Amino acid sequence: MMKAEPMREIWRYRELFYFFVWRDIKVRYKQTVLGAAWAVIQPLFTMIVFTLLFRRLANMPSDGIPYPIFSYSALLPWTYFAAAISNAGNSLVQNKDLITKVYFPRATVPAASALSGLVDFGIASGVLLVLMLYYQVPPSWGLLLWPVLIVPLVALALGVGMIFAAVNVKYRDIKYALPFVIHLWLFLTPIIYPTSIVPERFRFLIALNPLTGIIEAFRASLLPTRQVDWGLLGLSVTITAALLALGITYFRKTERAFADII
Repeated sequence: MMKAEPMREIWRYRELFYFFVWRDIKVRYKQTVLGAAWAVIQPLFTMIVFTLLFRRLANMPSDGIPYPIFSYSALLPWTYFAAAISNAGNSLVQNKDLITKVYFPRATVPAASALSGLVDFGIASGVLLVLMLYYQVPPSWGLLLWPVLIVPLVALALGVGMIFAAVNVKYRDIKYALPFVIHLWLFLTPIIYPTSIVPERFRFLIALNPLTGIIEAFRASLLPTRQVDWGLLGLSVTITAALLALGITYFRKTERAFADII
């Protein structure tokens, strides 16, 4: 019952929630020269660097997929996730003046920060279609799975983001720890490398990373020759649901003190 209450509150205050989402989107591109192009620049240039370093120099395998597509298809959900937990984790502290003066469901702040990044995800996804056309990779019906996979991706970002947001109110070290956690998480996720190069005895450890099954499913849905590992995806969804429940529960237990200690 307690876990569902924040969602009901967000629904009751949905107009305020929509305002927060729209505000976050506008602030992201306010007074920028390139505007929405930044949504494409980050994953695209990261893909180019990964291709030059890991494919050309280190000869990293890509399971028969052109490496630019292999890495970019994983960088899309990763870039969204990294930005979402960073923005959500810092959202309460950045809105401390509002939180200390006005009552509203506190969960709307990290939730809006997490959801606003989907605009960038949608814009950057267009580049993937261009890459597939360039490398003559025929799209499959599996692409229809992408909107479905966004659900656990957002849920994971929201759960982790709410935990970091609540802890950040009390311990400001989180502001400095978050970039380190995100950087480390990047290398623990099969973005640069395929899971096939991980020794069999260690694959269960990589499977415990909830991003692994989600990103592998994003990647597998691109090609008709690849099959989604439903067992791996199911494990990721289960862990994601647990982290979301944990995030909501912890947020609810600590939010009453936000206005006093922020």
